[in-house]
Amino acid sequence: MKQEWIKLGRIVNAHGIHGEIRVQSFELDPEKIAKTRRFLLDGQPVIPDSGRVHKGLALLKFPGVDDMNAALALKGKILSARRDDVPLGPEEYLDEELLGVDAFDADTGGALGQITLVESYPAHKVYTVRGQREYLIPAVPGVFIKSVDLSQNRMEIHMLEGLAADEN
Repeated sequence: MKQEWIKLGRIVNAHGIHGEIRVQSFELDPEKIAKTRRFLLDGQPVIPDSGRVHKGLALLKFPGVDDMNAALALKGKILSARRDDVPLGPEEYLDEELLGVDAFDADTGGALGQITLVESYPAHKVYTVRGQREYLIPAVPGVFIKSVDLSQNRMEIHMLEGLAADEN
């Protein structure tokens, strides 16, 4: 289900002495966090003065955070944003948005169940679909995943033999 607000990352530390903060992304490319123009921090909207990426972390500079001590006071806080404010492509979605999405066989149109878990592995993610059976679906667009439509709460999957967890 497409969400209005998404959690982007955790502030993990200060960067330098001028008040920049380091943000560890939960899931997105840090470049997308650095390009986001409006955040929610402690329930308050914040528009960053600047954003960039350094060593795999997003670095942000917020108004009023002008030294290392002010930046360190934000350590551990979660940064959120409206989904529409994050530069996501039309076919990009977050793991938490997929939970509860109805999965269907792309060839037959039959219902398979709902996505209950998204696990990340080095090669790709794997979606667990539970219905009458449990399926482990590699998240490979064009091969296993035919389409995802969050507005319709629907994912179409190319089913192959061996995807059911209880098959030998």
